[in-house]
Amino acid sequence: MLFDLPDHDTLYQALLARDARYDGQAYVCVASTGVFCRLTCPARKPLPENCSFHATIGACIEAGFRPCKRCHPLQAAANADPTIAALLRLLDDDPQRRWSERDLERMGYDLSTVRRSFKRHFAMTFLDMARQRRLREGFETLVDTGRVIAAQQDAGFDSPSAFRAAFARILGCAPADLTQGGLLVADWIATPLGDMVAVCSQTHLHLLEFIERKALPTELQKLRETTPGGIGIGRNRITEQARAELQAFFDGRLPRFETPIHQPGSAFSREVWAELRRIPAGETRSYAQLAEAIGRPSATRAVARANGANQIALMVPCHRVIGADGSLTGYGGGLWRKQRLLEIEAQYRAARPVGNRPQAGILPISSEMRTGSSGSSTP
Repeated sequence: MLFDLPDHDTLYQALLARDARYDGQAYVCVASTGVFCRLTCPARKPLPENCSFHATIGACIEAGFRPCKRCHPLQAAANADPTIAALLRLLDDDPQRRWSERDLERMGYDLSTVRRSFKRHFAMTFLDMARQRRLREGFETLVDTGRVIAAQQDAGFDSPSAFRAAFARILGCAPADLTQGGLLVADWIATPLGDMVAVCSQTHLHLLEFIERKALPTELQKLRETTPGGIGIGRNRITEQARAELQAFFDGRLPRFETPIHQPGSAFSREVWAELRRIPAGETRSYAQLAEAIGRPSATRAVARANGANQIALMVPCHRVIGADGSLTGYGGGLWRKQRLLEIEAQYRAARPVGNRPQAGILPISSEMRTGSSGSSTP
């Protein structure tokens, strides 16, 4: 995990130096190109704000990045295992092919052996890897054209049913369910920390989540059930405002989001979410401090539940809530991502005038934060 690795600045310096000590131990994902590389990659070095670092290849792929064709980050595993080498060659030769277990069996592979090998080296199966390469292209075609058949073809799926199933595993519904119009529209937003799904009306942002968040299909299903006409697919001025503000945030130019948001929920939950938005970028709070701030000091557990129910990531900054001992605690987007967000926001804290710096009682952000044992599902 990234939080067990050195901080972002150390890893970026290792990338610039092509430090071989990190080869196979850390990988860099480059937002401007959409690829991930070894730290020893000979390619031109990206700007630091376009980089995020992961400890595993699987985490890079799940964040929406594809392997670099210059440094071949999958090659070490391929050299160590002939089965992996052969299947990766096939995947590179025909990246749009829809692979199935039957295909592998016909080629003489043992399914359990293939599954174990890929899980051991990449933390995902071969079939998962193949699907992940194709789905983003399909979603973007849906947004641009609204045509399911074109999206299926661009994603490289021969079968409409297979495309529907793969799409539903991420978003909890078939593609056609997102192309029927409605008051809300869904779009795909790329960020330096991975791809996100934004769902907006003409006036407000209703959902913003990283695509691999396990609760995303359930959250979308609830939105469909409670919204007249369901959820369509496309983009509008609110989507574009959210996209522009996210880019400015990651560029270090926007410490506070202004995109209008809509969050239905209990009065207590809305109070917690409003207090989250009052935490300045570069500062953190514990659950107990958050409960104190809303005048409910005994409601720490309820505050944690409301935090976990937040479905507008980053803009309602539940990542700024950490354990009382300084541990990161849970985060639905992944603890590596939570730490990276806090590291990014440290620049905003440093940029504030001295009189506006964090005061006593406010938990500091540190690259040495410990991971907690809490089972919190905070997003």
